[in-house]
Amino acid sequence: MTVAERTPARPRRVGVLALQGDVREHVAVLQRLGAVPVEVRSPSDVAGIEALVLPGGESTTMSMLLDSSGLSRELEEMVADGLPMLGTCAGMILLAREVVDGRPDQRSYGAIDLAVRRNGFGRQVASFETDLDVKGLDEPMHAVFIRAPLVERTGVGVEVLAEVDLPGEQGRRPVVCAEGGVIVSSFHPELAGDGRLHEQLLFNVEGD
Repeated sequence: MTVAERTPARPRRVGVLALQGDVREHVAVLQRLGAVPVEVRSPSDVAGIEALVLPGGESTTMSMLLDSSGLSRELEEMVADGLPMLGTCAGMILLAREVVDGRPDQRSYGAIDLAVRRNGFGRQVASFETDLDVKGLDEPMHAVFIRAPLVERTGVGVEVLAEVDLPGEQGRRPVVCAEGGVIVSSFHPELAGDGRLHEQLLFNVEGD
């Protein structure tokens, strides 16, 4: 994943799922990049969007709100259509193919072939920050991990863009992954104000 050194031909309309979570932070990053963010709360809000950001938050709550808002089917269709997407933290969980410890009523949408474990890095008290080397980026990315999902499995078509060391003998685990036009991270780049994953999302929009 290399961020292209060019400016998109026109501002892109990027939806930000705005049911719960870090909506304002993602909107601010997209505005800074010259995109047109659209807060998505109902099916009517998805008209004309060219990419979608699924923010951090509480994945089970977001799953229930997707159902109650009528957006669950819209998200299924956007995944099936190959819409470029960025999912951070809870957004990674929603976009994964499998949630290994999910509640029976929890949905995930299979946009990227990952198996993830909710809160796999620990509860709130285990939150941490670190600088990561991300493939395709010239400078490290400051990563904020808060109740972050842990990647347990990656599919054959998934590119691992960054990893982090786990304590003890647990080795390294992916924390930024991509497949097709979908990018996911275990952490919150928006909380550090880093828009480079968002920038790549814009360049994943077909037609640039």
